[in-house]
Amino acid sequence: MQIWVENEEKGDPNANLVSRFWTGSSNDVAEVSIEAPSDQEEAISLIGLVPWILVRCSDWTMVPLENLVAASRGSDTRIAAAIGREIELSGAAFALGGGVDAVLVPGKMVDEAAKLFGDRWAKEKTATNQINPVDATITSIDGAGVGERVCIDLTRRIIEGQGAVTGSLSGKLCLMHGETISSEYVPTRPFRINAGAIHSYILMADGGTKYMSELETGDEVAIMSSYGAQENATIGRLKVESRPLLVVRFEISGEEGQTVVQQAETVRFVTPDEVAISVTEAKLGDKIRVFSDNRVRHTGIALNGEMVEK
Repeated sequence: MQIWVENEEKGDPNANLVSRFWTGSSNDVAEVSIEAPSDQEEAISLIGLVPWILVRCSDWTMVPLENLVAASRGSDTRIAAAIGREIELSGAAFALGGGVDAVLVPGKMVDEAAKLFGDRWAKEKTATNQINPVDATITSIDGAGVGERVCIDLTRRIIEGQGAVTGSLSGKLCLMHGETISSEYVPTRPFRINAGAIHSYILMADGGTKYMSELETGDEVAIMSSYGAQENATIGRLKVESRPLLVVRFEISGEEGQTVVQQAETVRFVTPDEVAISVTEAKLGDKIRVFSDNRVRHTGIALNGEMVEK
């Protein structure tokens, strides 16, 4: 279960509970207003064609929502419902037992939604919630020769602001933005993340890590936003190719981290303001989003203890 917020500032104090700030449109969401039976049929016709359908009911009623939830079962389309009153939350959350996949609410209703959804909402967070998004400062960018980098192609699309969490140090992983931003040279690949060099760690859906050399089709990886909301996605294909690499070093509260990524304009970090910044345009002093975890890892499992990585 995801919580979306409508037309709120991204600095809202409840931002850690929010999966998406809705600004009125997104290339992965089809919005449908249901005012008549024909509108319901239009929404149902979109199932299987788009990742998300956002439903607005002018006269709130459960039947269209239940029909959409039922029709979407077993498909790749998820249902979000726009909710304006607290009394409508429980109906949306538990429609046909399983409920919708997301609710779009005003900022003042975020806490109430999180309380109501309880464990369903918590499952969308990181598995341990001990890996936290923090701001890091880039301290150096240097060439790292030619090496193997890994592009991860997912079996579904992701949106702007989302990516995989990877890096050379398991306790300091960078948010690497998906290829969801168009340029004059390369079309978007909204299913792809150019994730870094083959030796890198990557955060998995279960909260563990793997070396990227160990990844296989069918593995489930964590897809994160800059403020820590997690979704999961399945790997459909891996592209391992030799490319020029850069080593980017950064600092968090006096501690150094680093990652090795392809030298390409389509490889992007994410800033604390949720802006994607290309590694070819990044410079010393820039702030980037990093996920920090002070625990050590053994075969990808987080444990309490001490270890030095550099």
